[in-house]
Amino acid sequence: MYKWFFAWRYLHTRLIALFGIISVTLCVAMVLIVLSVMGGFLDTLRERARGLLADLVLDAGLLQGWPYYEEFDAYLQGQASDIVGTTSPVIHNYGILRVPSSNYTKPVQVAGIKLDSYPKVNDFRRSLHYEKYYPGSTTLAPQRQPFAGFHDDKLVLPEALQEANARWRADEKDSKAIKEFDALPYALAPSPGPRVYEAHPDGPVYDGDEWPGIIVGNDVINRRESDGSTLRFFPRGSLMVLTLVPITPAGNPLGEQPVKLFTRQADDSRTGVYEIDSRCVYVDFDMLQHALAMDAQPHADGGFTAPRTTQLLIALKPGTDLHAAQARIRGVWEQFLLSLGERPTADEMQALRWVDIQTWEDMQRPFIAAVEKEKVLVTFLFAIISVVTIVLIGCIFYMIVKNKTRDIGILKAIGASNRGVATLFLVYAGAVGVVGSILGIAIGAVFVWYINDIQALLIHLNPKLRVWDPSVYSFDTIPHIVKIVDAVGIAVVAVAASIVGALIPARLAGKVWPVEALRYE
Repeated sequence: MYKWFFAWRYLHTRLIALFGIISVTLCVAMVLIVLSVMGGFLDTLRERARGLLADLVLDAGLLQGWPYYEEFDAYLQGQASDIVGTTSPVIHNYGILRVPSSNYTKPVQVAGIKLDSYPKVNDFRRSLHYEKYYPGSTTLAPQRQPFAGFHDDKLVLPEALQEANARWRADEKDSKAIKEFDALPYALAPSPGPRVYEAHPDGPVYDGDEWPGIIVGNDVINRRESDGSTLRFFPRGSLMVLTLVPITPAGNPLGEQPVKLFTRQADDSRTGVYEIDSRCVYVDFDMLQHALAMDAQPHADGGFTAPRTTQLLIALKPGTDLHAAQARIRGVWEQFLLSLGERPTADEMQALRWVDIQTWEDMQRPFIAAVEKEKVLVTFLFAIISVVTIVLIGCIFYMIVKNKTRDIGILKAIGASNRGVATLFLVYAGAVGVVGSILGIAIGAVFVWYINDIQALLIHLNPKLRVWDPSVYSFDTIPHIVKIVDAVGIAVVAVAASIVGALIPARLAGKVWPVEALRYE
């Protein structure tokens, strides 16, 4: 019992203990801040990586794609309807995007998607800019360019867009979001200069020829500002030309002139992953399939080739185990190949053998693994720095033992054992660790919760003090979530480190001879 009494007495009566508490507090707060920010960064990447894909992806890794995807889709629904939800084919290829009004030209990765099923297997719809403010208005079907005009001295868009925005305003509960929308430029006709827009003289109308829609990655045609906003150079509905090169099932160029697709910008997509947003554009699946000669092509003998795709995305039903479903669908795929018999040609069968079933984690593993290693490395480096706390605790308790020789002698004289005296100082060190951990977690958590406000204050004082640039990281704000598991784990390690730091001084205290201690006192 005396151990706890003396530990408590020393804790709140000895100023030197305060230095130990401060060192533990600072180290706990530092590690918690680093772990929370890096962990939040990783969690955000995982969430967005998952949102880009479906649960499972059938991919051959071939630019020319693989055939019989429609037959397999039907076969899969019959064999595994209990675990398979929505499926959606996707074609990936490469091309050149050009905006004739400005001669803006850029190489891009082209994705052919079905807009009715693709957003059901992932979070693609959430990435669309105009779809947020004009629900239901984004389409890849042929369309004309919308122009705003004056109606009763009020600047308005065509009726369909105006009604869609009215629905959004009715559903939106956040007045801040509506205020931000009001500050955005309408999809108006551009006048000279990237940020200046003017109304159409004929009022709110759709104008120009009808061309299929194209959704463009945010960073392909726009520019991200350091405050997180987006500078848009082209209004919605701008004419864009996409140049493609068709490829045969064997992977060779078709030998014809490159195909030019005239499109209109239907929306821009910001997934939050720069590698995607800076190079990807999205067009209608059927249109791209036909442009690349990946649809059914006539044979010389009168037959037709099988249509091809590069991926088949599969969304599983809720509660389905991801890896168990992967193994089962892989078995269904093997059965399907056997059921084809002699139908595939040699080139088609070679492409089919390349098809693999991967989870979204497998597809994004190189990208996520790099950030995971960075998190481990940074945490390890700060943990090494925190070893200073152990040394400091050891020095502090060595001084305490030297100053408490008389107390130790008295305790031993009245019957305290070597182990009991050593335990006293270990309990004392543990108490220092507990108090320091509580304070450190409180300070670290508050810092993380208000880290974006702190950065805003720094920027207000000096713009050069910005430490998080949304134009670089793609995230508008610094991750600011503190996990209870992290906080508890750091606290346990901090208390253990405090006890370890006091081991040597506690051992020395236990070896003190009472006669010699009292003689010098």
